[in-house]
Amino acid sequence: LLPEFSALENIMMPQLIKGLSRKDAAERAAQLLDYMQIGKRAAHRPSELSGGEQQRVAIARAVVNAPLVLLADEPTGNLDPVTASYVFEALAALVKQSGLAALIATHNHELASRMDRRVTLADGKVVPL
Repeated sequence: LLPEFSALENIMMPQLIKGLSRKDAAERAAQLLDYMQIGKRAAHRPSELSGGEQQRVAIARAVVNAPLVLLADEPTGNLDPVTASYVFEALAALVKQSGLAALIATHNHELASRMDRRVTLADGKVVPL
């Protein structure tokens, strides 16, 4: 996240770059913040957010332009187990609701066990689990 911008502005950024109007970008960003249950934190900068809130803002920013695929490297890596579970549930709900494909790299076996499909690297090869 860009530290000089609020949560709302961080989510708006990809939309503004894409050419969306500031008004439309703000509306969509606010919807995502509400969906992620942090709408009340929209005006806060990243340094004023908890780790879980920062992750939810980052996920919202990643999906705001409706990509077909989301690549997430350790999306819950620095979070306590309860917050990690909440962030995963929010991400899983976004995937189901939008039809987004998510490729998630994690060392968290509990998180990995909740995925629809799991693979691992063994001797440099991708192996199904």
